[in-house]
Amino acid sequence: MSSGKKKGLGRGLSALFGDQSQDKKDIENKKINKIPISDLIRNPYQPRQYFDDNKLEELTSSIKKKGVIQPIAVRSSKSDPKKYEIVAGERRWLAAQRAGLHDIPINILELSDVESLEVAIVENIQRDDLNAIEEAKGYKRLADEFGYDHESISKLMSKSRSHISNTLRLLTLPIDVINMILEKSLSAGQARPLIGISNASQIAEEIVHKNYSSRKVEYLVKSKKMSNVKKDTYDANIFNAQEKIEKFLGLKVNITNKKNNSGKIAIEYKNLEQFDFLSKLLTKR
Repeated sequence: MSSGKKKGLGRGLSALFGDQSQDKKDIENKKINKIPISDLIRNPYQPRQYFDDNKLEELTSSIKKKGVIQPIAVRSSKSDPKKYEIVAGERRWLAAQRAGLHDIPINILELSDVESLEVAIVENIQRDDLNAIEEAKGYKRLADEFGYDHESISKLMSKSRSHISNTLRLLTLPIDVINMILEKSLSAGQARPLIGISNASQIAEEIVHKNYSSRKVEYLVKSKKMSNVKKDTYDANIFNAQEKIEKFLGLKVNITNKKNNSGKIAIEYKNLEQFDFLSKLLTKR
């Protein structure tokens, strides 16, 4: 399948769902219509898997009072010529159904499969609607189905290449850990240090049970390393001391403590200003 990735989203999201002047122009060009709500079908490229029920109820209440203000972006369905496939606005569509609406405003777009996926991912990410796993799966579809490399995805999403790579790496976690992220019992920050760890599932359960911070997870994983390392290698006193020093300095600190209680304290600085601060602090008399 041709990726069409060189074309990209040249018009930008504002042209697809944008401001009121754009909506008015579309109305004048008769691109916006009201159709029966049953004539819409889900986008097979929709990256979102979960919709927050409380937020959906809030939107439903708003729609009951004000209606659907912003048209839903759609394209003609390939599977059913009489239907339209939702490109962006599925949450509004679901809420409109709950609100008992029979008709809904749409903005008809001419988009390829890859553009439909691009728009769905970009719109959700810009609105912070995707969790890290849904975001990663969206990127994976761009790569697997449309031939995007990490650099192309980075430019499309206006994200750093390292962000794209690190997000995709979350999909290498065990399925139960991935489900914890989807269910929001585990954050991406907490889960990321578990990538490549053989006993990731066991550690993930401990993280959720004890509500460890992302920083504490990093220390925990480092101390445990692999499943054959005993649990008691994690020293809560050392970590607590590390946290106190970090709060005092405002810098990342790593304490390595050996069995004979010898070790080292490493303090990271990111610029000359932080270096000067540390230098003056350590040489102060």
